Amino acid sequence: MMRWLSFLQLCLSLLLILPLPLEAFEPLTMGAIGLGAVGFGTYFKEYTYCKFTECCDDRSIPANIEALRSSLNRYLFGQHIVAQHIIPALSAHFQSRSTSRKPLVISFHGQPGTGKNFVADQIAKALYLKGSESSFVSKYLGQADFPQAGMVDAYKARISREVRNKLHECPRSLFIFDEVDKMPSGVFDTLTSLVDYNAFADGTDNTKAVFIFLSNTAGTHIADHLGNLMKGGKLREDTRLSDYESLLKRAAYNLDGGMKKTTMIESHVIDHYIPFLPLEKSHVLSCLQEEFWRWDRNPDSQKNKKLIDDIIDTSISYDRTHGLFAISGCKTLEKKVAVAVNYS
Repeated sequence: MMRWLSFLQLCLSLLLILPLPLEAFEPLTMGAIGLGAVGFGTYFKEYTYCKFTECCDDRSIPANIEALRSSLNRYLFGQHIVAQHIIPALSAHFQSRSTSRKPLVISFHGQPGTGKNFVADQIAKALYLKGSESSFVSKYLGQADFPQAGMVDAYKARISREVRNKLHECPRSLFIFDEVDKMPSGVFDTLTSLVDYNAFADGTDNTKAVFIFLSNTAGTHIADHLGNLMKGGKLREDTRLSDYESLLKRAAYNLDGGMKKTTMIESHVIDHYIPFLPLEKSHVLSCLQEEFWRWDRNPDSQKNKKLIDDIIDTSISYDRTHGLFAISGCKTLEKKVAVAVNYS
């Protein structure tokens, strides 16, 4: 209430002085009026315009890391390494926003259905009031946005232009590049300078942004490595990021895709390589139970238990090498549960 009274008083003051001719004011007075106008504009935007539309401010970008933590704990299955590293990485980045010297750059790797897109969406949901629908969230799809290897130069120019424009609009932007393994090699070369330690001549601030790359690259390598570790007696939950990080860097750099031989890896601008482990039967079961809850169906009822068992027995295939990991993870379960619930 006090803020609105102050706002009304300011408006009345302006109405009283504006009818006077400008020549009536001394230069010092005119300067004070100019500063007052700037303050008035900031005040007006913060307490009126930005109350009803999205702005690059704390209201529209709350960066609710605790909400993200709760969501991952509740809905992400079989990915202890992800939860251990994503939360601290984002927390540190946003806490040091005023002193950060580069954007946060994260690369997700793993087989389909292991949760990469889910986590990226949950990050957007936690950081922005409008989640993935925020105008400050940009998402690119490999096959859809960069389909032709012969157009790499055009794609590089597009990425550079669009990222700079978005950063100029809001330094606290999020960029998600999905299907990196399906992008032509070299497409990210001009992006390296935009995610490195930089002070741009045009005033563009990149230090508050977040870049996330999603790729199936190294998914089979992660599965084979985990399978061998488990056969050697190591528990899945005891594996750490250090067990996979060098493997991910080598695979991303050497295998076909947008990261192949890229200067982004050579320049060490990627802060975190995050492995998404292949899912086992118990994790798929948890995904199925969650899908039933999403349909307001109790997965523990006798009827639904049978439906879940049928889906697992008839629709889930496991890797040939170890016989432990569901090939498609939880990727196809949503549609299978929809059929089971509506036509059983």
